[in-house]
Amino acid sequence: MLSKEMHPQPSLRLSRSDQRFVAAMIILFALAGLVAGTPQVAMWFGFALAGYSAIANDSIQTLGTFLASNSKRTWVWQWLFMGGIFIATTTYSWFTYGGDVSYERLTSKGFEIAPTEFSVLQLAAPIFLLILTRLKMPVSTTFLLLSCFATSGNGIIAMTTKSLGGYCIAFVFSIVAWYVLEPKMTRAWRGEASKWWRPAQWIATGLLWSVWLMQDMANIAVFLPRGGSAGPGLSVAELCGFMSVIFFGLGLLFYKRGEAIQEVVNEKKGVEDVRSATSIVFVYAIILYVFKIVSKVPMSTTWVFIGLLAGRELACALRRKMKHSNEAPFKAARKMVLKDLKAVSIGFIFSIFLAAMINPVVGDALFD
Repeated sequence: MLSKEMHPQPSLRLSRSDQRFVAAMIILFALAGLVAGTPQVAMWFGFALAGYSAIANDSIQTLGTFLASNSKRTWVWQWLFMGGIFIATTTYSWFTYGGDVSYERLTSKGFEIAPTEFSVLQLAAPIFLLILTRLKMPVSTTFLLLSCFATSGNGIIAMTTKSLGGYCIAFVFSIVAWYVLEPKMTRAWRGEASKWWRPAQWIATGLLWSVWLMQDMANIAVFLPRGGSAGPGLSVAELCGFMSVIFFGLGLLFYKRGEAIQEVVNEKKGVEDVRSATSIVFVYAIILYVFKIVSKVPMSTTWVFIGLLAGRELACALRRKMKHSNEAPFKAARKMVLKDLKAVSIGFIFSIFLAAMINPVVGDALFD
């Protein structure tokens, strides 16, 4: 008879890191229940959680390639650079739009009314986002956080349409762009990268980070007063508190070199190369900026980014297949694209389900 030693049973014990994470989530859920009845406290509690969780999950699309290609460099200067851009971008919006830090995304129809009281589930939404980020699942922070506070079904439908359209446009555009440019880039980028590529990457990533903030700051600021045409905005003291929380949370993210979800970017072909990383960032920044000026309706930038990466992976794999008549690269790329699409689709369904539980407006808009 074989001994148990010869057939070891798989361990169900959590690692020390996972144990600390589970304990932290339990504490946060308990705190959400405690502060829900005190709007002024709940407002800042929800914002602080939303600030870190949204940036941590969306970091793969804004800072992911930057973190991957600068993994051997000190995190402090990266943090100060991106933190400075955050402060400048936020301050500009606050001055320009009468105390609004969301670039008027929260003044669009369906989101213009600031909450005056909070349910436990509304405060728990960013906690669920932290859990999904830990599970390496890219989700739409727009749908998970913003939908919980929507006041009309039209806003939800417009946001969904714009987000899905963004995925399709980014997917098609990146297939065409990288199918045409990939051979030229491969030939031009042989050998060691020029010293000028590193500052070019920092500039391009800073531009993307700023444009992303213009789009997705609404997901973080949804707990706070709106500003602009939607009413009183943040005071100077509140603005300083807002920026301090995000600035130091960003420092924690850089210190950790991204959350576990960073692996979604790290597994992609060539993202460690500063030249490839810069090209991805620059194209993504252009697409996001176009969507920013098209309308003020909030959208899921996660869907745009996943579409961009999917098109790039398929275009590069198709090129290799045609050159070497080998199906393996194309099958691998297709598998990776479907895996990412599956993850973001599950995240989308979960986000909508949770938002519908929290906010009846979402259920009425999508299921009636």
